[in-house]
Amino acid sequence: MTRSHPPLAARPKIGHKSRMSKRPRPPPDAAPAPGANAPEFTVSELANALKRTVEDRFGQVRVRGEISNYRGPHASGHVYFSLKDQNARLDAVIWKGTFARLRTRPEDGLEVIATGRITTFPGKSSYQIVIEALEPAGAGALMALLDERRRKFIAEGLFEAQRKKPLPYLPQVIGVVTSPTGAVIRDILHRLADRFPRRVLVWPVRVQGDACASEVAAAIAGFNALEPSGCLPRPDVLIIARGGGSLEDLWGFNEEIVVRAAAASAIPLISAVGHETDTTLLDFAADLRAPTPTGAAEKCVPVRAELIEQTATLARRLAGAERRLLDMHAAHLRALARVLPAPEQLLANPRQRMDRAGDRLRAWLRSGLDARRLRVGRSTQILARHSPQAELARASERLKGLGARLTQGRATRLAMARHEAGRSRQRLDHAEQRLAAAFANLLAGRRTRLTQLEQLRLSLGHHAVLARGFALVRDAKEVLVRHASDVAPGMRLNIEFSDGRVVARAEEQTSAPNPLPARQASAKAKSEPGQGSLF
Repeated sequence: MTRSHPPLAARPKIGHKSRMSKRPRPPPDAAPAPGANAPEFTVSELANALKRTVEDRFGQVRVRGEISNYRGPHASGHVYFSLKDQNARLDAVIWKGTFARLRTRPEDGLEVIATGRITTFPGKSSYQIVIEALEPAGAGALMALLDERRRKFIAEGLFEAQRKKPLPYLPQVIGVVTSPTGAVIRDILHRLADRFPRRVLVWPVRVQGDACASEVAAAIAGFNALEPSGCLPRPDVLIIARGGGSLEDLWGFNEEIVVRAAAASAIPLISAVGHETDTTLLDFAADLRAPTPTGAAEKCVPVRAELIEQTATLARRLAGAERRLLDMHAAHLRALARVLPAPEQLLANPRQRMDRAGDRLRAWLRSGLDARRLRVGRSTQILARHSPQAELARASERLKGLGARLTQGRATRLAMARHEAGRSRQRLDHAEQRLAAAFANLLAGRRTRLTQLEQLRLSLGHHAVLARGFALVRDAKEVLVRHASDVAPGMRLNIEFSDGRVVARAEEQTSAPNPLPARQASAKAKSEPGQGSLF
């Protein structure tokens, strides 16, 4: 349903006041006065007004079109694509939370019917549909999608016959994935009770609707996760069952998550979805397809009465075969006994050969014994000549001779070693005396050289000069003063004599510098102590 709304110019109010002017201006719906300019709008005001107009005019819509430019979910989890037909294109967005609940996933080229609301996106000056539900556009689209998925799974090898697992002949535990409230589970239990009662584990799921595929896949994975020896035993075979229905009703068993779960199941799996004319992708991925849920129960277990009767028949046939085999062997044995000769005739020749062999053996034993006795006699004579006592006596004599030679040689080597030690001791004493004399001469020469160097040091040093009556004059910074002109009145002087230092202060200069040579000036200073004194 749609409602009519007044055009944009007739709306009673538009958003906030303009930020571009502080003066009040007439509302947007007011007609411009004759001769005045048209009312001004900001871009945001105009965009918001258009957004409200579009959302009010198209609150909830259903749009049919083909999905284009689909690239999968964005990094944020939202989905962006376009819906198009022959003449137009409409941008579409599915929010992250809605996308997780969709039963039909978007695919490029898929014709769908999208339910949602029309809105605008001011950032692009465009309009778009926010999709809340998505469904294929009719059975033709569903069949096209189904065929595309089937080709995809065939290419991956999920339907290969080599992957099919054989069913156990008589399973101990049977797992059933179906609705617990339908007639399917009752039919399966009834048929199992009639044929061969077995333990049945039922995993309740919804067999129609959006949650069908995820629940069926979770049930297959859950049965496979059970431990064979756990408190809840692992089934030997699985049955996925549902009654008949339309293609839309059975669509959950065509979903990719169900097909992959069935192909990955380690437990043999029977698909019993719909009637015999109904076909789903699960039928191709399962290890066996049953026309109906009752047929699946029949394929799981044999008929107990027929099995008992067949076992009894096989037991009777086995007993008869055993009797016939024994009779045949007895007749064959009697026939062989008639053909065989008498025992005495069979043993006559072997007995003669045995007697002749015994005679030859005794002769060989006697001749061998005589030869061995002869060899023992010769060995006894040899041993008598080489008895242990004689060998020991000869060895003792050799040992005594070797001991005497060893004693004599040891004494000779000891004397020679003592003589060599005496000579070595003499050479060592002589060398020690020579070393002591050489060291004493070297030490005396070094001491003499050291004394000479010390005397030379003392003669060249300033202390000897100071001892002759000279003095060293330094200023307060310990800088040597060489000329009288370098001394200023009142200057602090450090004067070093041969026996110590004194501190003095310079007075004013009372005479001109002495032009005489240094030695004459020194002599004159000694004769005239009052001249040139600095103190």
